[in-house]
Amino acid sequence: MTAALSSTAQAGDFPNSFLWGAATSSFQIEGATQADGRGESIWDRFCRQPGAISDGSNGDIACEHFQRLEQDLDLIASLGVNCYRFSIAWPRVQPLGQGAWNAAGLGFYERLVDGLLQRGIKPVATLYHWDLPQALQDQGGWAMRDTVHHFVDYARHVQKHLGDRLYALSTHNEPWCAATLGHETGVHAPGLRNRALAAQVSHHLLLSHGLAVQAMRADGGCKSLGIVLNMGPSMPATAHPADIAAARLYDARFRRWYSDPVMRGQYPAEILAELGADAPTIHDGDLQAIAVPIDHMGINYYSRQVVSASGAHWNARAEGLPVSDMDWEIYPEGLTDILCQMHADYPNLPPLYITENGGAFPDQAMQNGVVQDLDRLDYLQTHIAAVAEARRRGVRVDGYMVWSLMDNFEWAFGYSKRFGIVHVDYATQVRTPKASALWYRDFLRQWRQR
Repeated sequence: MTAALSSTAQAGDFPNSFLWGAATSSFQIEGATQADGRGESIWDRFCRQPGAISDGSNGDIACEHFQRLEQDLDLIASLGVNCYRFSIAWPRVQPLGQGAWNAAGLGFYERLVDGLLQRGIKPVATLYHWDLPQALQDQGGWAMRDTVHHFVDYARHVQKHLGDRLYALSTHNEPWCAATLGHETGVHAPGLRNRALAAQVSHHLLLSHGLAVQAMRADGGCKSLGIVLNMGPSMPATAHPADIAAARLYDARFRRWYSDPVMRGQYPAEILAELGADAPTIHDGDLQAIAVPIDHMGINYYSRQVVSASGAHWNARAEGLPVSDMDWEIYPEGLTDILCQMHADYPNLPPLYITENGGAFPDQAMQNGVVQDLDRLDYLQTHIAAVAEARRRGVRVDGYMVWSLMDNFEWAFGYSKRFGIVHVDYATQVRTPKASALWYRDFLRQWRQR
């Protein structure tokens, strides 16, 4: 299937050096949660809390990626991508988060990286995509400063064994989610609900990023070190000054609380004031460490935030606007907006990668062996066009990675939401590329042949 590109980005809009990929994370696809010495993670434990996962499922089997590695490597290669983003499960490499290393667990990632390289695909890795070893959580988890130093040891160990083969290595994926969803709203592991705790966790996540980058750069290995942040533009619901001020405050809370320390070495003053006694404890030298120069920044974009001073929740569906199966508004212009905003805010901004972008949709039944996910196909076309527009406006965006390679465990939603461009039949584990995957493959073929 080849879709017309006239209303979207053209292959020629992107240079030869551009990274095109698909993304996954360890807990969402690997399964094999007790294989080869892997330790328990906070998500293993969280999934067993009654009511934590909407469909009562867990990650024990997921997509059986651990067992089906070679098949999945061939699948990735068949799409024509030149990079693949994945995460490393800390408890697979170091079961207790400190102490003994697990050579068998690290061996899985060595086979993954080598298999990608053999197929001409650049490995783009993330060290932490939320699966903290449960043994560390039992000691306080990310609320404890000791966890920062355990993470640095873990980062150094992974780079020592894989760094020279990785194209890019990010410390954290979406620290906002790990801190806020995991420790303030409690909808993610470890399921805690405490604003002050979440603020301290956010600081320790960022500190562990900065100290790990410093240590890995001193050790030598991977040439490109960075972090992945989730963000979207925060827009006022109306032109009323109160709504405009509320949108600015939300942007500071959601985006700048993470991007300002990394890029400027400071937290937004208005959020520190808002937190008051709940503000994190910050030691001398912490902010300088967080602001260590990075070689890339990953941006995960799904939608915008529309903010009202009254606190009224913006309901895109009620407004008659298109939404995904997550009830997230489909707003591709927001990707251009946030990329341009980052470019304007930070003169020292490193090259950007779109490390996640995609949509969950209730996929239609197969027709002639293909899932006709035309909503997702349109989503990808319009968002890739949004990246091209940001590049035209002078933003250095060097890569785009679809979320996700395949349907998988969607955290608190279990297997009820499908983001994949490849369909997974969870009963048989059969993988079937959807129409969106075939379009992406054909688009990349045009890009290579232009």
